Amino acid sequence: MSRKVILYIATSLDGYIAKPNDDLSFLSIVHKEGLDYGYTDFVNSVDTVILGRKTYDWVMTQVPEFPHADKNAYIITRTTKPSIGKTQFYTADLKALISQLKSEQGKNIFIDGGAELVNTLLKDHLIDELIISIIPILVGDGIKLFKDGRPEQNLELISSQQFETGLVQVHYKCK
Repeated sequence: MSRKVILYIATSLDGYIAKPNDDLSFLSIVHKEGLDYGYTDFVNSVDTVILGRKTYDWVMTQVPEFPHADKNAYIITRTTKPSIGKTQFYTADLKALISQLKSEQGKNIFIDGGAELVNTLLKDHLIDELIISIIPILVGDGIKLFKDGRPEQNLELISSQQFETGLVQVHYKCK
Protein backbone atom coordinates (compact mmCIF):
# COMPACT_ATOMS: atom_id res chain seq x y z
CA MET A 1 0.00 0.00 0.00
CA SER A 2 1.47 3.34 -1.00
CA ARG A 3 1.72 6.35 1.24
CA LYS A 4 -1.09 8.87 1.05
CA VAL A 5 -0.80 12.65 1.16
CA ILE A 6 -3.52 13.81 3.56
CA LEU A 7 -4.63 17.33 4.42
CA TYR A 8 -5.88 17.50 8.02
CA ILE A 9 -7.13 20.98 8.85
CA ALA A 10 -9.90 23.00 10.54
CA THR A 11 -11.96 25.71 8.90
CA SER A 12 -14.90 27.92 9.73
CA LEU A 13 -18.19 27.03 8.06
CA ASP A 14 -17.57 29.85 5.57
CA GLY A 15 -14.18 28.42 4.64
CA TYR A 16 -11.58 30.39 6.61
CA ILE A 17 -8.62 28.74 8.32
CA ALA A 18 -7.73 31.98 10.11
CA LYS A 19 -9.30 35.35 10.75
CA PRO A 20 -7.37 38.52 9.82
CA ASN A 21 -3.94 38.82 11.47
CA ASP A 22 -3.61 35.01 11.69
CA ASP A 23 -6.21 34.93 14.47
CA LEU A 24 -7.18 31.33 15.23
CA SER A 25 -9.17 32.12 18.36
CA PHE A 26 -12.40 30.80 16.80
CA LEU A 27 -10.99 27.26 17.06
CA SER A 28 -11.41 27.44 20.83
CA ILE A 29 -15.22 27.40 20.58
CA VAL A 30 -15.07 23.63 20.03
CA HIS A 31 -12.46 22.92 22.69
CA LYS A 32 -13.63 20.27 25.11
CA GLU A 33 -11.40 18.56 27.65
CA GLY A 34 -10.48 15.03 26.55
CA LEU A 35 -11.77 15.46 22.98
CA ASP A 36 -9.20 15.78 20.17
CA TYR A 37 -11.44 14.90 17.20
CA GLY A 38 -9.20 12.02 16.13
CA TYR A 39 -6.05 14.15 15.92
CA THR A 40 -3.85 11.84 18.04
CA ASP A 41 -4.80 8.79 15.99
CA PHE A 42 -4.23 10.72 12.79
CA VAL A 43 -0.80 12.00 13.85
CA ASN A 44 0.18 8.45 14.81
CA SER A 45 -0.67 7.35 11.23
CA VAL A 46 1.92 9.72 9.68
CA ASP A 47 5.69 9.93 9.79
CA THR A 48 6.14 12.96 7.54
CA VAL A 49 4.73 16.48 7.85
CA ILE A 50 4.74 19.18 5.19
CA LEU A 51 3.79 22.76 5.91
CA GLY A 52 4.36 26.20 4.51
CA ARG A 53 6.89 28.58 5.99
CA LYS A 54 4.27 31.11 7.14
CA THR A 55 2.42 28.38 9.02
CA TYR A 56 5.69 27.14 10.53
CA ASP A 57 6.64 30.67 11.62
CA TRP A 58 3.23 31.15 13.24
CA VAL A 59 3.45 27.79 15.06
CA MET A 60 6.88 28.70 16.39
CA THR A 61 5.48 31.91 17.93
CA GLN A 62 3.02 29.75 19.89
CA VAL A 63 5.25 26.95 21.24
CA PRO A 64 8.86 26.59 22.44
CA GLU A 65 9.54 23.52 20.27
CA PHE A 66 8.20 22.42 16.89
CA PRO A 67 5.36 19.95 17.68
CA HIS A 68 6.35 17.58 14.85
CA ALA A 69 10.09 17.52 15.61
CA ASP A 70 9.86 13.72 16.03
CA LYS A 71 8.74 13.29 12.40
CA ASN A 72 10.39 14.03 9.06
CA ALA A 73 9.22 17.58 8.45
CA TYR A 74 9.53 19.69 5.32
CA ILE A 75 8.95 23.42 5.61
CA ILE A 76 8.21 24.72 2.11
CA THR A 77 10.07 28.00 1.70
CA ARG A 78 11.88 30.18 -0.81
CA THR A 79 14.71 30.91 1.65
CA THR A 80 17.51 28.42 2.25
CA LYS A 81 18.01 27.61 5.93
CA PRO A 82 19.90 24.82 7.66
CA SER A 83 17.93 21.82 8.93
CA ILE A 84 16.94 21.62 12.58
CA GLY A 85 17.05 17.94 13.55
CA LYS A 86 14.54 16.14 11.30
CA THR A 87 13.05 19.45 10.11
CA GLN A 88 14.24 20.51 6.65
CA PHE A 89 13.61 23.85 4.97
CA TYR A 90 12.77 22.77 1.44
CA THR A 91 13.27 25.14 -1.50
CA ALA A 92 13.19 22.77 -4.50
CA ASP A 93 10.31 21.47 -6.63
CA LEU A 94 7.24 20.50 -4.58
CA LYS A 95 6.02 17.93 -7.12
CA ALA A 96 9.41 16.22 -6.98
CA LEU A 97 9.30 16.12 -3.17
CA ILE A 98 5.82 14.55 -3.11
CA SER A 99 6.81 12.03 -5.78
CA GLN A 100 9.97 11.09 -3.87
CA LEU A 101 8.15 10.73 -0.54
CA LYS A 102 5.35 8.64 -2.04
CA SER A 103 7.90 6.27 -3.60
CA GLU A 104 9.52 5.60 -0.22
CA GLN A 105 8.35 3.16 2.44
CA GLY A 106 6.66 4.75 5.41
CA LYS A 107 3.47 5.99 6.96
CA ASN A 108 1.21 8.63 5.44
CA ILE A 109 2.20 12.25 4.78
CA PHE A 110 0.44 15.05 6.71
CA ILE A 111 -0.21 18.37 4.99
CA ASP A 112 -0.54 20.82 7.88
CA GLY A 113 -1.24 24.05 5.98
CA GLY A 114 -1.32 26.79 5.11
CA ALA A 115 -3.62 27.84 2.33
CA GLU A 116 -0.90 28.70 -0.19
CA LEU A 117 0.63 25.22 0.12
CA VAL A 118 -2.77 23.48 0.07
CA ASN A 119 -3.85 25.27 -3.09
CA THR A 120 -0.55 24.59 -4.86
CA LEU A 121 -0.90 20.88 -4.05
CA LEU A 122 -4.54 20.85 -5.18
CA LYS A 123 -3.69 22.52 -8.50
CA ASP A 124 -1.28 19.68 -9.22
CA HIS A 125 -3.63 16.96 -7.85
CA LEU A 126 -1.04 15.96 -5.21
CA ILE A 127 -3.42 15.51 -2.27
CA ASP A 128 -4.97 12.05 -1.88
CA GLU A 129 -7.37 12.74 1.00
CA LEU A 130 -8.88 15.70 2.84
CA ILE A 131 -9.90 15.56 6.50
CA ILE A 132 -11.59 18.84 7.28
CA SER A 133 -13.01 19.81 10.66
CA ILE A 134 -15.73 22.41 10.18
CA ILE A 135 -16.07 24.79 13.12
CA PRO A 136 -19.65 26.08 13.65
CA ILE A 137 -18.94 29.75 13.04
CA LEU A 138 -19.07 32.22 10.15
CA VAL A 139 -15.99 34.43 10.55
CA GLY A 140 -16.58 36.57 7.46
CA ASP A 141 -12.97 37.44 6.59
CA GLY A 142 -9.44 36.12 6.80
CA ILE A 143 -7.44 33.41 5.08
CA LYS A 144 -9.59 31.17 2.89
CA LEU A 145 -8.71 27.48 2.80
CA PHE A 146 -9.61 27.12 -0.88
CA LYS A 147 -8.51 29.84 -3.28
CA ASP A 148 -10.07 30.62 -6.65
CA GLY A 149 -8.34 29.40 -9.78
CA ARG A 150 -7.96 25.74 -8.88
CA PRO A 151 -9.13 23.11 -11.34
CA GLU A 152 -12.39 21.35 -10.54
CA GLN A 153 -11.79 18.17 -8.56
CA ASN A 154 -14.29 15.45 -7.71
CA LEU A 155 -14.25 13.95 -4.23
CA GLU A 156 -15.56 10.75 -2.74
CA LEU A 157 -16.90 10.85 0.82
CA ILE A 158 -15.12 8.37 3.07
CA SER A 159 -16.83 9.42 6.30
CA SER A 160 -18.45 12.24 8.22
CA GLN A 161 -18.83 12.63 11.92
CA GLN A 162 -20.63 15.18 14.05
CA PHE A 163 -19.67 16.05 17.60
CA GLU A 164 -21.66 17.51 20.48
CA THR A 165 -19.60 20.72 20.23
CA GLY A 166 -21.12 21.38 16.79
CA LEU A 167 -17.93 20.49 14.95
CA VAL A 168 -18.45 18.31 11.88
CA GLN A 169 -15.51 16.40 10.44
CA VAL A 170 -15.59 15.25 6.83
CA HIS A 171 -13.11 12.88 5.24
CA TYR A 172 -12.87 12.81 1.44
CA LYS A 173 -10.80 10.87 -1.06
CA CYS A 174 -9.64 12.93 -4.05
CA LYS A 175 -10.55 11.26 -7.34
